[in-house]
Amino acid sequence: MIKKERKKIKGITLVEMMVAIAILAIGMEGFTLLFIRAWKTNSFTLEMGQASMAVSQGVSKMGNYIRGARTADNGVYPVDSISDNSLTIYSDYDKDGITERLHFYKNGQNIIMGIRDPSGTMPKIYVSGDQQTITLASHIVNDASTPIFYYYNKNYPGDMSNNPMTGTIGVSDIRLVKIFLKININPNRAPDNIEMQSFVEMRNLNDYD
Repeated sequence: MIKKERKKIKGITLVEMMVAIAILAIGMEGFTLLFIRAWKTNSFTLEMGQASMAVSQGVSKMGNYIRGARTADNGVYPVDSISDNSLTIYSDYDKDGITERLHFYKNGQNIIMGIRDPSGTMPKIYVSGDQQTITLASHIVNDASTPIFYYYNKNYPGDMSNNPMTGTIGVSDIRLVKIFLKININPNRAPDNIEMQSFVEMRNLNDYD
């Protein structure tokens, strides 16, 4: 009789199966964590981009208002007051033929524009304080050592030594304003701050040279 030999098929043991499942689980967990981290990073980057676009639009509006600074309806000089983080001018921001007083300043992480219409007939007066406020930009994280506004005289850019102007600045010397903003929706998370700057020439102030 011819004996047929059966081949023994060796299967995996229970221990080997458990080890394989454990390795697979660890791999899937690592992939999941990597996916979540990448999703959060991309989401944060997208939000930062959207915030930067909104700030850019606000800066563009502010630049247009500053560029159009003009003599107030009561004859007051176009630039009322200045500081590192505050600028008050007179400008017809809504194109209604009336010159409003516009007060740009930082409040928390927002850039605010305060508006005051003149009142009375002749002479017209501007009551102290803001009549209404509009938020132009949010998520602004400039610290105390980083001003929002920088001021330049008529000799810029030829005179780099005295520009931007520092110390006591006469409002009648200003011809150009730089707006500098740092943007971050969450300073405790990467990426770093996005910086944005814009130079605005006060075109009507050339008449005061």
